Amino acid sequence: MPKTATRRKQREPFGRIRKLPSGRYQAGYVGPDLALHRPSATFGALMDARGWLAAERKLIDAGTWTAPSRRNSHKPTMFGPYAETWLERRELKPRTRDLYRRLLDQKILPTFADLPLKAITAETVRQWYASLDPATPTRRAHAYALLRTILGDAVAEELLTVNPCRIRKAGVVKRVHKIEPASLEELAIIVEAFPARYRGVVLLASWCALRFGEIAELRRKDIDLKAGTIKVERAVTVVDGETIPGVPKSMAGRRTVWVPPHLLPALAEHLDTYAATGPEGLLFPAIRDETRQIGYGSLHRQWRAAREAAGRPALHFHDLRHTAAVMAAQQGATPAELMVQLGHADPRMAMRYQHAARGRGAEIARRLSGMVPPPSE
Repeated sequence: MPKTATRRKQREPFGRIRKLPSGRYQAGYVGPDLALHRPSATFGALMDARGWLAAERKLIDAGTWTAPSRRNSHKPTMFGPYAETWLERRELKPRTRDLYRRLLDQKILPTFADLPLKAITAETVRQWYASLDPATPTRRAHAYALLRTILGDAVAEELLTVNPCRIRKAGVVKRVHKIEPASLEELAIIVEAFPARYRGVVLLASWCALRFGEIAELRRKDIDLKAGTIKVERAVTVVDGETIPGVPKSMAGRRTVWVPPHLLPALAEHLDTYAATGPEGLLFPAIRDETRQIGYGSLHRQWRAAREAAGRPALHFHDLRHTAAVMAAQQGATPAELMVQLGHADPRMAMRYQHAARGRGAEIARRLSGMVPPPSE
């Protein structure tokens, strides 16, 4: 059979251009000094990148060329190009990169893009922060924290002498949602309200403390029913409705989780009935395509109905991790053991999940009193 013709990538007549994951273009060329040279910022359009290369080639041909870094050394470093380069060079999870991109475009660049770094003062930052909508405190704190980080790196690179972000606790996110873990009775109602093919998702979240992204990427080879363990080695993130496979949030997220024995029969039945085939088969595949992970949108529709049935309309799916941590802590799990179960590298993060269960305080008080010997007669 004749080979299908493949379209070759167009080569630039001078230099090279590559499209970055962000959609922007990075240009570069080897100059007369045999060193690689790039502009101080990336380009939003391919024609702009080509225009820069053409201008550089013109300087070389005219014999008036000098290295771009020396040529622009007298120019002030503008925040906009610096922030774009800062973001491009960071190794970030897709969801984090998407968050930073939106924060820059919507909250930060409209104010700071055209300002030289050295023109950004503490007063400039205070006025900008005051202009952010206080009705969205989380987004406001994230925007401030991102600006502070970018300018902190500018200080480290000696482009600034001090960081102008000095508003105390402006980057701290106060928890708006008060977490109240589900009781065993509520959990039983929630599980029963779910379709059979999705019940395992709720069970693994509430008893094994797995994140939704970790559950969605579980495969048959990760389940060891004989040992009663689950290997968590991958996770998915959802960006703009697209599911992107990857690794867990941190190195500590790659872990082996022990499954409570009472869940093993339900897990075995799920493997026999709903999981995709083969070692790489997804434990919770999409209904119409078993090669794709279950979508959070499909699950969340069922979740809303189930939590209403349990009388917990404000319960978040992620709160099930808190439920698992509370039950483990009640059975004597130490902070270190909770760190392993939850996949946390920081003990402070694991401690966030050690909530006092309803009625637990009275039980502890009763047991403390039991330690005291009865008075002698």
